[in-house]
Amino acid sequence: MTADHPFNQTMGRRRCLRTISILSAGLLAGLSFSQKAEATMNAPHTTKVVIVKTADRVKGIQEAMNRFDLNEFRGATVAVKANYNSADPFPASTHPDTLRTFMQAIKNAGAGPLALVERSGMGNTPDVLETMGAMRIAEDLDVNVVVMDDLGKDDYVAYEPKESHWKRGFCLARPFVEANKVVQTCCLKTHQYGGNFTLSLKNAVGAVAKYDPADNYNYMSELHSSSDQRKLVAEISIVYRNDLILMDGMKAFVTGGPHSGKEVAPGVIVAGTDPVAVDAVGVAILRMFGTTPEVSRGAIFDQGQIKRAVELGIGVASPKEIELIPVGDGAEAFVKEVREQLG
Repeated sequence: MTADHPFNQTMGRRRCLRTISILSAGLLAGLSFSQKAEATMNAPHTTKVVIVKTADRVKGIQEAMNRFDLNEFRGATVAVKANYNSADPFPASTHPDTLRTFMQAIKNAGAGPLALVERSGMGNTPDVLETMGAMRIAEDLDVNVVVMDDLGKDDYVAYEPKESHWKRGFCLARPFVEANKVVQTCCLKTHQYGGNFTLSLKNAVGAVAKYDPADNYNYMSELHSSSDQRKLVAEISIVYRNDLILMDGMKAFVTGGPHSGKEVAPGVIVAGTDPVAVDAVGVAILRMFGTTPEVSRGAIFDQGQIKRAVELGIGVASPKEIELIPVGDGAEAFVKEVREQLG
């Protein structure tokens, strides 16, 4: 691979490409946020979310991914986003078996090359990846590792959506923009620093630069100090796309988070392609096990992250548009409870 290939481990340090409109794959070209949302919500739309009840993480992940057509990954370059915000063990961070099984399934579908693209908010990224076993897994599977802290100016794409709550937009790592497919595996947990919960929508924050490489502006300081934090989180997914989402709910934090909290064991693997639907199911599960007042309050689709994502047309607009697929012993009863929580 050439040095400037977006899936090469070492990225060049060049000029930052900036945009003033929404350009990336999966968007309705030329439309504003509100126009895109209206066009999306006026079209018939349902999505499936698979819920595997299991005591075996690896088999559960395999069962979940078997419910999706992975043939579309054949020959595709794939950017992988996991959850390595810190070096704290699962459910704070992606479980090693989850990362290995998830990426192996994508490779088995004929995808390649793959790049694990990460930035840690609570620690040094290479050290976090090493501690959590991600470096060894990537080496074993011949997956490139892109450490976002090492990226240069031209290795980000800056978006400045006019209708967002970001003061000056944000920079998204180029591998997520240029990959044929973008996949992620997230954890199931609350967030004590203003996000309320950190599932697939919040996991996309890790695809955004901490500092603007052009002038060192601190995007994460803006995000975490904003009274509109949950709206800012959702707005990232107007350009960050999800071709497959795997949520590891074998265990969860129902308080605290993202690095520690009260731990419970739902014993589920959740998978889908719609971040709104997946996160709504995640919130439902957190409620089933008793969670924070912020996550428990009101209708799930009135939660800040989800509500803003719906306004932007990022995913389904209501619980009725989510088709829940139960898999495994006890899954039918579990899914029934999820549906009751969704309303």
